[in-house]
Amino acid sequence: MTELKEHDAMQCRACGNEERASEGYPCADCGTFICVICNMKGVTLCKTCAAKPPVAAS
Repeated sequence: MTELKEHDAMQCRACGNEERASEGYPCADCGTFICVICNMKGVTLCKTCAAKPPVAAS
């Protein structure tokens, strides 16, 4: 019998922790994975998007 080697986890793009893929949210800007813990802390952007300069409103 073969062993199942499924891996249902993704790396959070805000903190780097590996969490279950179904327990997270997309980055508000680019859509990459952000874990539920970061989301509960109010993090809505990944590190890359958070480092971008803010866009000036017209």
